[in-house]
Amino acid sequence: MVTLKQLAKELNVSISTVSKALNNSEEIGEETVKRVKELAELYNYKPNKVALSLKQNKTKTIGVIIPDILNHFLAKVLFGIEREAANHGYNIITCISNESLEKEKESLQLLANGSVDGFILCVAQETQMKNEVQHFKSTIKKGLPIVMFDRVAHDVLCDKVIVDDFESTYNATKSLLEEGRKQIAFISNIDDLSVGKLRERGYAKAILENPELKVLALRMGRYDDHQKKIRTFFEENKGIDGVVAADSASGVIAINMAASLGFKVPEDVSVIGFSSKSVSNHSIPRLTTIRQHAKDIGANAAQLLINRLQNNLGEDDVKTKIVKTSLIRSGSTL
Repeated sequence: MVTLKQLAKELNVSISTVSKALNNSEEIGEETVKRVKELAELYNYKPNKVALSLKQNKTKTIGVIIPDILNHFLAKVLFGIEREAANHGYNIITCISNESLEKEKESLQLLANGSVDGFILCVAQETQMKNEVQHFKSTIKKGLPIVMFDRVAHDVLCDKVIVDDFESTYNATKSLLEEGRKQIAFISNIDDLSVGKLRERGYAKAILENPELKVLALRMGRYDDHQKKIRTFFEENKGIDGVVAADSASGVIAINMAASLGFKVPEDVSVIGFSSKSVSNHSIPRLTTIRQHAKDIGANAAQLLINRLQNNLGEDDVKTKIVKTSLIRSGSTL
């Protein structure tokens, strides 16, 4: 691969002149700039990114840590991050925490050695359960900014991108009440996550605004048999005529389980779930969904981090961006 030194030698100019010409410096005459660029193009010259990063103390690389690569929502957020980063000339390095606090810490330590300029991450389940955030604070203290998305640590002063979890389930529950539903249940397998708690609170607020109604919630563990739990829940609460699901799978299971128990959806039971378009296709009828706009979340997270990196923003400029969800109606509601 040809170097700046080789280009300079062949053109009989200094290395500095070649570098400035390639960067369109006004210090270099038009004729020299033209000669340098023509030779660089002839030899297919590409700047040495490692050398540039050492010189500028910038890697133009973002570290991304997500809890689960098989999660469709997180995969789409990652797509949004990568696309926006590439538009600004940044690369990404992705690590998977597998919902583990230790893996999350290891990923931060691995990439904080000069490999990246900052981080975008979704907090691991174990981290939220133990409420341990010192590793985030230590990373920021080293001069590596963090942007959190979806699941965030509220005790950490950093930029965040979230959705309107509370408001979205409040509005979804209200829409079922407007259908005339009287016994609306909330089903969740993410009760130990911040977003799960917010979604349940939104549902509960809508129910408690009606004194004649009662909160009816099923909270399932990560390793529970969700189909069995939901079936038992329906059998023990035979009057259920509406369901709001906090996660991508529970809504689909609720529709399928209701049908297997002889209920008609949506005539007897209406169901709404947090989900993506692809997941909603796994039920008949198709699930009415609270769409989170994952790609927009990723793009916003990348924009916040890149803006912070390029403008050297301080703690006073920390922002929280709220991406509004959309209720996409389909066959599981009236």
